[in-house]
Amino acid sequence: SDQLARDALPCQSHSKLKLQCASLSRFAGMSSRKFKVADEAHSNKLFDEAYRPQDSRHFKVSESSTFVPQSFQTFDLNYADGTHLRGFSGVDQVYMGDYKATAPFGVITDCNSPDFNGVDGILGFGLPKMGSNLPTPVLFAMTDAENKDTNAADLKRKFSFFSTNDAAEVQLGGYDPATVSGTMWYIPAMSDQDFIVGTTSLKFGSTEADSIELLQFRDQDTKKYGAPSIMDSGTSCLVIPADNMQGQLRNVPWDDFSKNWAHGKSFWLEIGQKKWEIPFSSWYLAETDQTCVQPSPAGMSGLLVGDVFFRQFIVEFDMTDHKPVIGIAPLNPNYKLVTRHTIANFELHQAPRNKLLLLRGAETMYPAEHSQTLTQVDRIPIVNKKGTQYFMDVGIGTPKQKFTVIFDTGSTVFGVFSYKNDLPASIKAQLPGYYFSENLHSLHALEQVSVTVRAAPSALYSSAAWMAVLVVANLSLVAALVVARRRRAAIALAVSKDMRAATAPAPPPPPEPPPPAPPARGFARV
Repeated sequence: SDQLARDALPCQSHSKLKLQCASLSRFAGMSSRKFKVADEAHSNKLFDEAYRPQDSRHFKVSESSTFVPQSFQTFDLNYADGTHLRGFSGVDQVYMGDYKATAPFGVITDCNSPDFNGVDGILGFGLPKMGSNLPTPVLFAMTDAENKDTNAADLKRKFSFFSTNDAAEVQLGGYDPATVSGTMWYIPAMSDQDFIVGTTSLKFGSTEADSIELLQFRDQDTKKYGAPSIMDSGTSCLVIPADNMQGQLRNVPWDDFSKNWAHGKSFWLEIGQKKWEIPFSSWYLAETDQTCVQPSPAGMSGLLVGDVFFRQFIVEFDMTDHKPVIGIAPLNPNYKLVTRHTIANFELHQAPRNKLLLLRGAETMYPAEHSQTLTQVDRIPIVNKKGTQYFMDVGIGTPKQKFTVIFDTGSTVFGVFSYKNDLPASIKAQLPGYYFSENLHSLHALEQVSVTVRAAPSALYSSAAWMAVLVVANLSLVAALVVARRRRAAIALAVSKDMRAATAPAPPPPPEPPPPAPPARGFARV
């Protein structure tokens, strides 16, 4: 029974946490545009500009000799912000850094969101979701021991990510010891489907000594695990609760932050009894004179820890076991980021798995232990656009076709665009007729919100009743989220104006303090 208790992840075994983690996962999986505050002049518009497919490079199916279509598996995904992606699955040679493998990916034939303008697709590094019939996440496919066509079979199923003000880097297989300043500390994730940790304290102030507590838990049992928090490079800012988390807090963190907002203050996150400081320089975007702290949407219980964190710390995501492990270490400010993908072997300090497996929850962090085993790490440069958007180069097909895609730790989707009218006739014949009678970039009505997934027949999806329940549930959820998004926008805008008035005659807060102008990353996050 003790072993079962240790193996059980809190997000699956703890009744209250189960609901909170589910809500957090759902919102983190929607779209980065979900936190965008609509301006008053355009608040009733779905998008302020048109999607321009000509701005992106498209995968040329007929020019790859190794492409295998899986047109029986289509996706037609809609999200609360209005983003709509449509396409089908395929398999081909995929190149990432120094590695290549035969791997599945999404062939995106239609899109309506201008957030994709100038972007060639999506690269999700998240954990696979139970019951999902979307393509296997690319890192899992590349490191699959049964994949006979890969040079990454010996690559450890882990990666690290960090950012600076003008660049970023992902490291496959572990991390380069030169990137850290101090010790890497590890903690088991609270879920096997998302990179969730528990934040047991969130303080805000000029110094830690005079800071205020933004997470005032009502009881110790709740504080033991803390507020579920997703480590997510697909979220630009720090997103904090805008309610009392179903009564588990004595306060509303967003309200307390709004009342105490000021230049020069820091956040201190406590994860596993370790405190991690997010200084003012990380959560305040000086170039645009805006804060990067935002209120959670209605219905979300927890935090999203976004890019403001990755600019101070390197985070390792270890998926080598069924129980994911998160590692955090201060970023070495003198580290020189690579300008091209570079592979090397290191004697790494590794996660103390024997100690971590003894934990019943995720309440303690342990320092790394030294290992003399050489570990291969591939360092890959990431383009960082204004500290809010991350782009990575990949290749697909034979011969290789190059693409620049959005990098995101919170998504499992890997897909690139392809012109549907240029598809071979054999593929067109297997796709639904409405794929060709509709062009999503010319459709902007909110009434389009729905979810439909057609996949290869399987026992899991063979029940018509089950599919009907899924569709109805998604329709209800999405409709509610559309309304919540509009209301949250109005509330956040009003709070911003109140904050500016309250701080006079001190230096004025940014135009809309909190939320900032969000990144143009409105892809469907699943």
